[in-house]
Amino acid sequence: MRNLPWKSILAWLLAAFFVVGGIGNIFVSPEIAADYRRWGYPDWFHFLTGALELSAAVLIAYRPTRLWGACLASGVMVAAAFTVLSHGEFAHAIAPLIVLAVALTVSFLAFREKASQHAGS
Repeated sequence: MRNLPWKSILAWLLAAFFVVGGIGNIFVSPEIAADYRRWGYPDWFHFLTGALELSAAVLIAYRPTRLWGACLASGVMVAAAFTVLSHGEFAHAIAPLIVLAVALTVSFLAFREKASQHAGS
């Protein structure tokens, strides 16, 4: 179990989540499009959300940019949680808050890795 690269696995799972989410937001279902309208976002906003999610996924997957990707992912999840919380959809905030916790964990681990690399050089 000690040899299991859990930090990399966690990062790759996070990246996979954002690939699925990004595709789901770019090719939005009528129900999700209705959610975006109900929340007051313009019709094109789901494309921006999808692009940000796919960008976060790519950045997370590549180790040298993992910190930036995890930070972008965190920002997207803060916005998602704020959106549903501000509309009183408290049960819908659980998933973005869990993903936010994972993204912050990946951010912290990537930051620590960068810091230890700089300390060793």
